Amino acid sequence: MTTDRLTHASEAGLPLPDDGRILLIGPPGDQPLGPLPADRCDVVQAFKPDHDAWARRGLPVAAEPEGTDYSAAVVWLPRARELGEARVAQACAAAAGGLIVVDGQKTDGIEAMGRALRGRVDLAGQVSKAHGKTFWFTAADDFADWNHGPEEHDGIWTAPGVFSADGPDPATEALLAALPRKIGKRVADLGAGWGGLARGLLAREELETLHLVEADHAALECARRNVTDPRAVFHWADATAWEPPATIDSVIMNPPFHVGRHPDPTLGQAFITAAARMLPPGGRLWLVANRHLPYETTLAERFRHSEEIAGDSRFKILHAARPGR
Repeated sequence: MTTDRLTHASEAGLPLPDDGRILLIGPPGDQPLGPLPADRCDVVQAFKPDHDAWARRGLPVAAEPEGTDYSAAVVWLPRARELGEARVAQACAAAAGGLIVVDGQKTDGIEAMGRALRGRVDLAGQVSKAHGKTFWFTAADDFADWNHGPEEHDGIWTAPGVFSADGPDPATEALLAALPRKIGKRVADLGAGWGGLARGLLAREELETLHLVEADHAALECARRNVTDPRAVFHWADATAWEPPATIDSVIMNPPFHVGRHPDPTLGQAFITAAARMLPPGGRLWLVANRHLPYETTLAERFRHSEEIAGDSRFKILHAARPGR
């Protein structure tokens, strides 16, 4: 939500309550509050970098909604439709009878969300600005069917908005197939998601400890259900800033390369830089990437040896050793 759109909505009649606490669901860590009273706002943010950003700003922040006595709730619409619906359901449960505000960009489906809301509630108002819209209405109690959560399909737990929520990711499968038999006893999986890579890695008996590092709280909770091996250690953390609690031998990863709908190869490059920082001089890195992603330069800058060890027209499997200091 842009500050301009929120301010525009306030000027157009958005009736923000004069008292009571306001729940903010899914705001980015750098989101300006505009007319929202900071001293009365609680934040729900499940993405660890944004969660930590709100904590640094001094606002109460949790990974999931807590409490049901809010006078209003503001929802930032994510790109995943079912996750957006779940946030609306959470907002209505947390602020029963209070004000619900839903904001989003057109590219993230705010038009479709508006149509869905009109079929269930009487919208009290809406504004359009900066390629997005803001709707508001009084919380209703008939959104229980929108309260989507983790589900199991074919033995795999996933959740709305989680990467590869439909099942095993082909890039991860390609990486597992290309790995050598020996990968070390202590391994970190950066950006572990719901645990697809970890499940394959833990099939190796020589593995003693596997650190699953994931910034998406929902994905990590799914990983806890999917990966029950006692050798697995779970970390809700920003992989680019995480520090292993003890020396590790290898990093193996399928790093993210999108911010919302927009490709951003700097994410994968930051994962490579983090891997080089946390590995000892004899440490090794394996990763899979879409064929077009420009990771080779960063690998050459951060490691003394790097090469492509497998791949096809879609993916490349990259190996690096001897991290530089």
